[in-house]
Amino acid sequence: MDGSHSLNIRNFFVPGPLGRIPVRLYQPVKDAAAGKQKPLPLVMYFHGGGFVGGSLDDADAPASFIARYSDSVVLSVGYSLAPAKPFPAAPEDAYAAAVWACKHAAELNADIDRMVVAGDDAGGSLAVSLTLMVRDRCAKPLAAQVLISPMLDPSMRLVGDAARLQSDLTAESCAARYRQYLPQTMQRLHPYAAPLEVSRLAGLPAAFIATAERDVLCPEAEKYASGLIRAGVHTQVSRFNGITHGALRTHIPLLKEIVNFLRCRFARTHRDDDNNTDYTPFNLQPSPTL
Repeated sequence: MDGSHSLNIRNFFVPGPLGRIPVRLYQPVKDAAAGKQKPLPLVMYFHGGGFVGGSLDDADAPASFIARYSDSVVLSVGYSLAPAKPFPAAPEDAYAAAVWACKHAAELNADIDRMVVAGDDAGGSLAVSLTLMVRDRCAKPLAAQVLISPMLDPSMRLVGDAARLQSDLTAESCAARYRQYLPQTMQRLHPYAAPLEVSRLAGLPAAFIATAERDVLCPEAEKYASGLIRAGVHTQVSRFNGITHGALRTHIPLLKEIVNFLRCRFARTHRDDDNNTDYTPFNLQPSPTL
């Protein structure tokens, strides 16, 4: 793939509602002779791990690939994990990281008019949650969302048969993770925890949704995609045959599709931007529903 850049990568912390949030920043390095660099699109990436595990290292492959080939700044976010910090700690961390990124856009050399959320597994769920929180809190709209085998339905009504699919993820393991992340029964109906329950999808950002043929979560991700399409949201869905849940986030053909999707969305956002100032900036006021 053309357009590769070397990267400046650094780890640091940003403030969150429950303490410091670890993040890893990936910044493309440009030729100094090219002069002052224009602000780049910003991609916020959330790692997988079923809400109870995972780290910034798990997101390194997709985050670095996206930064290197889509000419974007990528901020990978290490959010709170259950059971020590159950829902709503993780989505509130995601929102807090977005607040920080917007306030520090100049030093990140990031263009928040082209801000994208992305993630795999539980991180895909948090990416969806963030699109809803941004809308509900009247913050500036996001440019796109990229979901890789996301966990979207705590009720697990659509989970596939692991044995038949030869999946590396089972219904039992999903259930165990959800029990730790959502210890209260009613939390399983909250839109930020159960995106598949959300009926008001109109106006959400354009989506790229990737599913794996040998993944028990494939049906729920594709159902969410169909809901977005019915709501009039530009949505691209790609199912990768012969691939398991765990292998998808590092699958090069997928990463190339993500980069192509982002390049198209960034170009469109750049053309259509009208500097709309009707939206309030990100703020740290919690949702009254949490």
